[in-house]
Amino acid sequence: MYDVLIIGGGAAGMSCALVLGSAKDKPYAVNKEIGIITHQRSSHLQNALFNNVLGLEPGTSGASIMEKGKAQLKNLYPHVNQIDKEKVISISRTSRGFAIETNKNLYESKLVVIAVGYTNLMTIKGLEDFVEPHPKANAEKNRIWLRNDNHVIEEGLYVAGTLAGWRSQYAMASGSGAHVATDILTLWNDGKHTKVHDKVK
Repeated sequence: MYDVLIIGGGAAGMSCALVLGSAKDKPYAVNKEIGIITHQRSSHLQNALFNNVLGLEPGTSGASIMEKGKAQLKNLYPHVNQIDKEKVISISRTSRGFAIETNKNLYESKLVVIAVGYTNLMTIKGLEDFVEPHPKANAEKNRIWLRNDNHVIEEGLYVAGTLAGWRSQYAMASGSGAHVATDILTLWNDGKHTKVHDKVK
């Protein structure tokens, strides 16, 4: 049983995992089981080239960010379980949270964050009722979003990144994932607003 399982290893999903992982020493996050299903072949990061992102060296490729992000998460926050080479097939609500079925395994989680791409190729069963045309993309591209209110689809089920309705811009997707992470940390902290970041001493 995970406390939170993130689906998608692109900008939004990895950013969410890094922020959640970084809270490991906070009393409200101690012993929380966090997982991320990183398989995301269709991530727009794979073909991206960044020249206009604050803090990134011009010419940085999206593919390199994906690999470095996995390494960063593994090295800094190894308690976050990275699940690779599995594709989510369905999500269903249970009495304890959610059941997440992949092509290889079945997982349970109290909370779920959907952070996959916003193409109409997204075919996770159980989410059909929330799929609508993307409000901030050109109609001819057939992009979708999961209808949500401030990243919340329904209780315990979150969406982040372009699939949450944001435009396809790296900084926006990454920020959306961090936003969801701090909302989850706030939930774990009994509703007291919280965020996690390091400081130079």
